[in-house]
Amino acid sequence: MWAEEIVAGRPARRHVPSGVVFREVPGGIFRMGLSDAELAAVRAIERAGGAEDGLEPFFANAKESQPVREVRVEPFLIARHPLTVTQVRHWLPEYADGYADGDSTTARVDDDLDDLLEALPFRLPSEAEWEYAARAGTTTLTFRGDAKPGADQLLDDFGDEQRTAAAENAFGLVAMGSANEICADVWIPGFAGAPADARPRTGAGPRAVRGGASDVYPWQGCDEWLLLLAATRYEQAGFTAIRPVAPLPPRG
Repeated sequence: MWAEEIVAGRPARRHVPSGVVFREVPGGIFRMGLSDAELAAVRAIERAGGAEDGLEPFFANAKESQPVREVRVEPFLIARHPLTVTQVRHWLPEYADGYADGDSTTARVDDDLDDLLEALPFRLPSEAEWEYAARAGTTTLTFRGDAKPGADQLLDDFGDEQRTAAAENAFGLVAMGSANEICADVWIPGFAGAPADARPRTGAGPRAVRGGASDVYPWQGCDEWLLLLAATRYEQAGFTAIRPVAPLPPRG
């Protein structure tokens, strides 16, 4: 079922039946949430004239990604990029995507979400796992630093391997923040009382979502770049992308 490969010069594991490429994310401890340093970096972008609109709503909602806390993450496998239309059709052969531009682009799953989650032999990442994977060892707004991210950081079509490889973070993952990716956690504003071991928060209601900057592209000057920030989170509504997670296969 699994094949070990080298993809873009890095070790990877491919789920052979579906073709989904997974990267191994090492375990570790990181500070999860929107830090004071990141808020200051956004303020600096605003002062430099890099914000099209007033960012007070962003700062007012910062509490939804706070308090910052240390979280321990165990090693896991996560898909190199969100599932594509072709990959979703491995589990749902009749799947039709009204949002995608082609078979190699990110699948935006809507009415088929429950069916897909039931069919997948994998699970959704917890919010902690997702943010840890997106940060890839960094503490900045995105893995590229504290500069304002631009449209060049978006990636939605994975048919061009050269472009895909060039967009990888330190964990070999791409498009973290591009599509709105659903997590295993139920949506709860803020991290007060959240687990310190990367478990998802459970309960009734919509799930938490990360990313989504490419879903509103071309940008209309409403500071959609904020969706690329590693700590940006919000409540699920409508279609969503899926980046599955799997446990490490046994060694040897």
